Amino acid sequence: MRILVVEDERQLAGHVARALTRRGHTVATEFDGTAGLKTALAHPVDLIVLDLNLPELDGLSVLGRLRKEAATARVLILTARGEVEHRIKGLQAGADDYLAKPFSMDELVARAEALGRRTSTPAATDLFTVADLRLDVRSRKVVRAGKTIALSPREFDVLQVLMQEPGRPFSRTELCERVWQRDHEYDTRTVEIFITRLRKKVDYGFSPTLIHTLRGVGYAIGPEPP
Repeated sequence: MRILVVEDERQLAGHVARALTRRGHTVATEFDGTAGLKTALAHPVDLIVLDLNLPELDGLSVLGRLRKEAATARVLILTARGEVEHRIKGLQAGADDYLAKPFSMDELVARAEALGRRTSTPAATDLFTVADLRLDVRSRKVVRAGKTIALSPREFDVLQVLMQEPGRPFSRTELCERVWQRDHEYDTRTVEIFITRLRKKVDYGFSPTLIHTLRGVGYAIGPEPP
């Protein structure tokens, strides 16, 4: 992968870059938000490891600009332990995962490489259709009623899991396991954030509603609730 590390603690940024480089990835580093944003937009990458507490331009602002510019890079945000609201804001702004400091370098590498996988599960087909919603795995393109819908990589992964089995209810736990490919320590609000983000893009302004909440069960996709 091509990876950009945006972290103002230079020693930490160096450790992260070396750990990822040893795994065969190409890594660039920036030490403030303004420089990180400029580099990310000028030289598209596969993954951005983004600290939220940055000088010049904070990480949330960087993330917001990236998503506004429709940057497709996956984003792993770094937060101080206990900054729950910052993590939630980061996920709402378009981040794909988070890691709290201090962290194990092995865990960071594992999470980065998990984010680098293009799909969460092998697909028997490259094209999924539910009503007027179409998802193309190969091109990473989503279209509803002829309108292209821009999704973050993680939003795409969640939608793909739902669309692989229309009408099938998925619990929050199963979505975590299928999308993140590991036991998930987040509270259920994390899944709710991604479902909310998807609804705003996939359902708002369209009819019928496709993403359904099944109280006490989880979520499903289809023209009608199961």
